[in-house]
Amino acid sequence: MPTRKYTYYDFTLSLCPTCLKRVDAKIVFEDDNVFMLKRCKEHGNSKVLIADDVEYYKNIRNYNKPSETPYKFNTKTDFGCPYDCGLCPDHEQHSCLTVIEITDRCNLSCPTCYASSSPTYGRHRSLEEVKKMLDTIVENEKEPDVVQISGGEPTIHPQFFEILDYAKSLPIKHLMVNSNGIEIAKSIEFTKRLATYAPNFEIYLQFDSFDDEKLKVLRGAELSSIREKAIENLNKVNLSTTLVVTLQKGLNDNEIGEIINYGLKQKCIRGVTLQPTQIAGRNENFDVDLNRITLTEVRRKILEQTTIFNEDDIIPVPCNPDALAMGYALKLGGKVTPLTRLINPADLLNNSGNTIVYERDKAIRSQLSEVFSSGTSVEKASKKLHSLLCCLPFVKAPDLGYNNLFRVIIMHFMDAHNFDVRAVKKSCVHIVNKDNKIIPFETMNLFYRDDKLARLKKLQEEG
Repeated sequence: MPTRKYTYYDFTLSLCPTCLKRVDAKIVFEDDNVFMLKRCKEHGNSKVLIADDVEYYKNIRNYNKPSETPYKFNTKTDFGCPYDCGLCPDHEQHSCLTVIEITDRCNLSCPTCYASSSPTYGRHRSLEEVKKMLDTIVENEKEPDVVQISGGEPTIHPQFFEILDYAKSLPIKHLMVNSNGIEIAKSIEFTKRLATYAPNFEIYLQFDSFDDEKLKVLRGAELSSIREKAIENLNKVNLSTTLVVTLQKGLNDNEIGEIINYGLKQKCIRGVTLQPTQIAGRNENFDVDLNRITLTEVRRKILEQTTIFNEDDIIPVPCNPDALAMGYALKLGGKVTPLTRLINPADLLNNSGNTIVYERDKAIRSQLSEVFSSGTSVEKASKKLHSLLCCLPFVKAPDLGYNNLFRVIIMHFMDAHNFDVRAVKKSCVHIVNKDNKIIPFETMNLFYRDDKLARLKKLQEEG
């Protein structure tokens, strides 16, 4: 009897990458890879690699937990996901991280930009508009976990510091500024002023490569010296910073380990976030067949290119396990010790909130601190985390804090090629749009930006 060359695993809804209509999709295993098979009546069949690690992909389901919803929803469920974003009551996750785009303008015109920003595109939001956007987040979340001030390039907004002042007056647990670092590199005084907003304040610094030729492909400019100067200034004031790497297969994916090792040596760097390029917005130097890279490929390259992490150190994040993976390490006494392997997954699923910043979670932070305190024995650590600290029974860490923790995050934003409605319903990284609706990052860039609204309306009308 004939057999298929793949193993059928699951079913979901996806999008046609050409017309963005909803289509049925199979999830199948073939040759140790995970593929999505789908068919559009108008544009035919497509086959998309969504993971190169079958066991990891299956393990994702073990990291699911009850959703935490916002206190308020902003739109009705009418046309069905993903055509009702705002958030609608059918969405399954609150905003772990909410992005505020305070300007469309940027001091770069990057060939890769999900927002299509440039020095001439769009406009700055007024201070009153931005305040309303921030207020909307607080209405939905009461005490938002993380709010990221972004753009365009937010540091060029004429009222940038007034916006930070207002954001810090709100009950936001952790505030970030997403920046290309140009203004930070220009002025130590500017950097010192940023540092006045600490604690619970962080710079999310664009850092794609050490190679200026690669940076010209992604950013259209030679920026390596600017990044070096920005980090020099940030180190001087020890302002918490995350390096953010937009990844393209065959371009800069061979630098993952080098960037992580570099970050570990910098006083101000608290972690590295690795973001596969989302096929949305401006992608001038991107070949879908050659440059797409999956979350599991990035995870594998972390393990191959560093000597610090093993397979138990980079695990799915429960708030959105399909799109997020994370590992933690402790920087102490010149040594780097992976931590994630010491946390039983049950502790993440049963004892922690749905958030992508675990060091802000009191339960997990308490566990990490207790394990690495001088009074903790192997037996006590074993009882606490169900894991033996056989090689680190005593570590003197009386001042263990945020400065000692280092995180690696893989943040994979789906696009029309690998869109999975199950996963997008769990999206926890959201953007406040101009209408003060809170929209998942993935669908914002596919449907809800100004130049795409006409197409969205047509899809809604077609049902």
